[in-house]
Amino acid sequence: MKHVHSGKVRDLYETDEGLLLMVASDRISAFDHVLEPDIPDKGAILTQLSLWWFDQLKDIVPNHVVARGGEARAVLCRPLRMVQVECVARGYLAGGGLSEYRAGGAVSGVRLPEGLEDGSRLPEPIFTPSTKAPQGEHDEPIPYERVVAEVGAETAEELRRITLAVYTRGAQVAAERGIILADTKIELGWDADGVLTLGDEVLTPDSSRFWPADEWRPGRSQPSFDKQYVRDWLLSPESGWDKSSGNPPPRLPDHVVERTRQRYLEAYERLTGVPFSG
Repeated sequence: MKHVHSGKVRDLYETDEGLLLMVASDRISAFDHVLEPDIPDKGAILTQLSLWWFDQLKDIVPNHVVARGGEARAVLCRPLRMVQVECVARGYLAGGGLSEYRAGGAVSGVRLPEGLEDGSRLPEPIFTPSTKAPQGEHDEPIPYERVVAEVGAETAEELRRITLAVYTRGAQVAAERGIILADTKIELGWDADGVLTLGDEVLTPDSSRFWPADEWRPGRSQPSFDKQYVRDWLLSPESGWDKSSGNPPPRLPDHVVERTRQRYLEAYERLTGVPFSG
């Protein structure tokens, strides 16, 4: 196979038939840095979770999957012409959305009520797109009008409709498992017939914020099933790392690696209802 691209956490290969083999590594990134060491089984967990979600969403939007790959971390898929907009839906206020709200009372141009806190539930889910920045640079939130200017009104409306529908389905399924889906980012692209199609990964702890519902308390950072544990450690006195220093982050200690693996594993098993087999 021809090697096409290596990102922060995935490697992409092209087959002789023109299909793509997407391989999820165990690498983990935070604050635009790839960290060491890897998180054991992470790639396989996220790949299998994405495949499960693609099945749950197939009545909402088609996906790029052709077949499962030869190993648990690989997927054979159709190439897509990717939309150059990050499609994000939020049902709760956290992360970059919280920072934007605190700065101006809105997220991606969507005005929100006053008095919301870290972890507050929004009156309704909102579409909060952002730019798709090159690797090593930050995505920047953009208003819906900018999306219309980039891709046209018809496509922009489809991006918003699909993103919110994926979030709504994901939130419903997660709620049945005692989990809050705070927000999610999806990747959409056009297939060979010009149909908007779901690609990359979907509703995983790397592309979404999942919180245990019984521990949700607005007004604080929420316990989560994603790499927030890693981010929190990097910003803690224990790590000794200054995010603004320009220096690379320190190596993750064993206890952070194992705890992070357990969070990914718990997310998979609680959402799918089946034990992870690797």
